[in-house]
Formats: sequence, C-alpha cells, structure tokens
Amino acid sequence: MAAKSALKNLFPYNCSLKLPPPPKFPLFFRFTAAKAITPAAADFSTLECSSSSISNSAQKKQKAKNAKVLKQKTSSFVESQVKRRTRSDREIDEDSLLKYYGNDNSCPHVPVLLGEVLDVFASVPLRSFVDCTLGAAGHSSAIIKAHPEMKLFLGLDVDPVAHEIAQARIKGDLYPDCCKFTSDLQVKTFVNNFKNIKSVLHDIDEKLLVDGILMDLGMSSMQVNNAERGFSVLNNGPLDMRMNPQASLKAEDILNSWPDAEVGKVLQEYGEESNWYHIQNKIVKARLHGGLHSTAELVDLIRSSASRTRGGRQGWIKTAIRVFQALRIAVNDELNTLQDSIHACFDSLASGGRLAVISFHSLEDRIVKQTFLDIINCNGGKDEVQDGWSCDPAKVIVDRGEKEAWIRRMISGQIGSILTKRPITPSEKEETLNPRSRSAKLRVIQKG
Repeated sequence: MAAKSALKNLFPYNCSLKLPPPPKFPLFFRFTAAKAITPAAADFSTLECSSSSISNSAQKKQKAKNAKVLKQKTSSFVESQVKRRTRSDREIDEDSLLKYYGNDNSCPHVPVLLGEVLDVFASVPLRSFVDCTLGAAGHSSAIIKAHPEMKLFLGLDVDPVAHEIAQARIKGDLYPDCCKFTSDLQVKTFVNNFKNIKSVLHDIDEKLLVDGILMDLGMSSMQVNNAERGFSVLNNGPLDMRMNPQASLKAEDILNSWPDAEVGKVLQEYGEESNWYHIQNKIVKARLHGGLHSTAELVDLIRSSASRTRGGRQGWIKTAIRVFQALRIAVNDELNTLQDSIHACFDSLASGGRLAVISFHSLEDRIVKQTFLDIINCNGGKDEVQDGWSCDPAKVIVDRGEKEAWIRRMISGQIGSILTKRPITPSEKEETLNPRSRSAKLRVIQKG
C-alpha cells in the first residue's frame, strides 16, 4: 500500500484515481524520482497511467512550438529582405510609356527605372556623359533630352546590332525633322566593352573625365526576343548566348566540350542552382547521344531533371532560367570583369560625378554593392553588418532633404559617397507595365 501511495503521487497523469492537479515537473524528473524511491516489488499494473500518451502529448506540443518559432523566424527573414531595398514611389506616365514603347513587344527595348535614372542625374550638370551599355538608347535618349548643357555623349555596347539601333535612335532624336543640327553636342558611339572605358576616353582626350556614367547590366528585350541569339527559354534557337557575335565561345561549346566539373561549377556558382549535380550528369550523358545543340534540347533536359516537388511547370521554368543565366554569364565572362569595370568607371568620373549601375540578379548586385564599399574605403561598424554593409554608422546620413528626395540613406567614405545604401527597385506600377523590370536594382555612387 505504501508503494501504491508513493506511485499515486509520482504518476498522477491520465489515472483513474482522483488526485489533485499534478505539479509541473519535467517528465524525466518524475521517472527519475520513481526509480529512486519505488520498491522493486511495486505493482504497476493496477495503475491506468500511460507514459506513452504523456510522451506523445509532449512531442506534439514541442512540434507545435517549433513550428511557431520557425514561422516567426521565416517572417522576420522575409521582412528583413524586403527592407533591404527601397521601392520607388515615382509616378509613371502610362500613356507616355505606351506611346513611345507600346504594349505589344513592337519596341526593341523598354528602359528600366528610366524616371529613377533621370532623377539620379537631375541635379548634376552633365557636360559629358557615358552610357556603358547603350542597348537601344532608351536611357541615353532621355538623358540627352533632359540635359541641354551636355557637350559630349559617349555610348558603348559590345553588341553591334544594339549599337546600330542606338545610333539610329539618337540620330532620330537629334535630327527630328531631317534638318541641320544646331546643338554643340558631340556624339560618339563605339562597339566596345565597358571594361575598356579608360582607353576609350584616353583616345578622345588624355585628361578627359566625365560627369556621369550609366551601366545597365541587363539584357535588352531585342536580344531575348530574337530566338537566334539563344537567350530565350521559351523560343527554340541555337545554343549561342554571345553578347558579341564575334566572340568565339558559345553555350554549345560549354555544354558539349567543357570538363564535367567545370560545367557543374558554372551551374552551381553562376546559376545558384541547387540541383546542379543532377543536371550536370544529364548534360554529360547527353554527349553520348550527340550532345546538345539547341535551346529546346536543353530545356527538355532541364524539364526531365526538375523535381516534381518543385511545382510542376513553374518549377522547371525557374530552373531553366537559372541554367540559362549561368551559361550566359560564363559565355560572356560577365562577373569576372564587372568589379574591375566599376573601378575603371569610378576613376573616369570628375569630382562630383555619379556612376549609376542597374543589376538584375543577386550575383551582380552583390559585386556592385561590395565594390562600391571597397571604393569609398569603409571599415568596421557592427551596427551596419545586419544590413550587409560594413561602414561606420557615423558615416551613414539619413534623409538628404527635399532637393533630392530619391536619396533615403547614403554612406560617406574617404573619396566618395554611396547614395543608395539600399538599392532602388521599380515601383509596382512599372512592374505591372514592364514585368521584365521586376528584378532590377539601382545603386549609385558619387565621387568626391
């Protein structure tokens, strides 16, 4: 009887005995206590207490608690990611946009963040300006019109097709009525890579420094829409992906000739694709049957490799976009030259000049952000590490004022200032009118 009395006190859960509410001791404590004081001959069979039910109940509570904590952490992470950008609140004139660029893909390219780029250079006297990625001259044309004081405009593009379109666009803006041009503006365009900006400027004037530079790192719509260029996931064409048609390396060469490990490295590092190893093996096996020679063949391979748990069509399309991105970056050696090119552009600025860079994926944006920090020589600052920056918080200036309302937070360094502590992204209206702008991020640095 003494043993049963002791057990009643130790195991009051789920028992038929009418006992007062149990003390809230940990489960392991109760079993440990029972083992210490209970006689070996004690009869447990008379108690209707179930330790398994207690254990299951505790596990369910713990799982629910863990799920709640995970949900809170996920929500906080998403919120922190959103806060790391500044969505533009600039109004867009939809009628003007449709008038000039249409809504049926008839225009070769719709410039992204056009109004925001104009704001960046609005307060800077642009006597000289360089567009490092001329494209269809959407940004350039608007900037030239907004700055009548401009005396020298330089445009660079590695794509000769884009260069030809841009020349016609700028000429049409400068000579709207086929009349003689009366402005003093000197326009020079080159089929050249922006990594050579210093040599281009040197050939014009050994001491030439410019007031503004723009780098738009995205592909133009005319490149994506042309299936023969090989950039499109949805349109069949050759596996080319060269920005410069005169270059020798094609995506087809990488897929069919590069070592297995190199192909996997491209997919993993440039595409940030989690399923890279499986896709790499599929690519290598395809070589046994003649290799891959069209974008449709590559897309079919990716579709057969995509996990069914990733959301069907949506899943494989996202995988295909990452794979195509990886190959395009490798073919054009985009990331290896970006950091040096940004340094070269900053060196080419006059005091007070500004460099604006528009990136379209995390790899590019990461390089732009870090290179800007390296340029202004920032150090220390634990309070800023949480936002991905490592500058002394004392150098962060908030709210520049009404003169340039687009500047929310800036970071001042030794030889320049980052005017966009967080990148500017398109407004919701622009994303609706031009879905290809969704991933665009604008960062700006000023010299001196």
